[in-house]
Amino acid sequence: MGLIFHDDGWRLHDALWGIIKSSLPEPKKHPLGCHNPRVSDRSAMNAILFVLRTGCQWNALNMTGICSCSSAYRRFREWTKAGVFSALWIQQLVEYDKSQGIDWAWTSMDGALTKAPLAGQQTTGANPTDRGKQGVKRSVLTDGAGIPLAVAIDGANRHDMKLVRSTLEDIKAKRPDPTDTKPQGICLDKGYDYDEVREIVKEFGFTAHIRSRGEEAKSIKQEAGFKARRWVVERTHSWMNRFRRILVRWEKLPETYIAMLHITCALITLRAYCLPK
Repeated sequence: MGLIFHDDGWRLHDALWGIIKSSLPEPKKHPLGCHNPRVSDRSAMNAILFVLRTGCQWNALNMTGICSCSSAYRRFREWTKAGVFSALWIQQLVEYDKSQGIDWAWTSMDGALTKAPLAGQQTTGANPTDRGKQGVKRSVLTDGAGIPLAVAIDGANRHDMKLVRSTLEDIKAKRPDPTDTKPQGICLDKGYDYDEVREIVKEFGFTAHIRSRGEEAKSIKQEAGFKARRWVVERTHSWMNRFRRILVRWEKLPETYIAMLHITCALITLRAYCLPK
């Protein structure tokens, strides 16, 4: 028996497992049929979520009794390659749109810097805010309520404006066409105040609203009923950082780090319409 011998709050409850289970592919059968019994999908997903929420090393799973580290990581790579976690996020956005409705009128985009001490040279760079140490930047697009719609990563030394196109290309939800009566705005801070950004945003059918935080605060004081809209993406970054595996990038491969981001975005979306927070 491992260190964990009771319900510690990290395990999947039945409602969440029922949703995730429908996204998993059928396991491949061993050609000889003589290997050890396959670890259950639920135990493997419990282990993956434990790593995601606590940020612990994969090897630490051996002490929890949930699942062995080798089985959990092998299943994680298998499901990542099969696109399970991206499909799970898309599925949750569809359900959220049916239940609550995605607010396309006021989307918001911003980047966040993350340490990446073991990630090698792939999608990493010198973090200008961390004495040039290796880091990664994630760019997130949210709807008006802070639901993540797209995510992209690059080196920490990349400017926010350089991730605009890749972020907009990654939108996972089905988007209605903007019209003159129902335009789709995208709120950005002064870091995106470039003609190139405006052209890209216009190319994707959005209307750019670029204001600094000081300008928003001034408008709140001067304009009755004015609502600041850019802060929702910063709140979403905070939600993501509560998943400790996201707070620091320990994944060496870009695809496994993106898979962790996809799981995180799926869970944030799921909680917004279905499960208690």
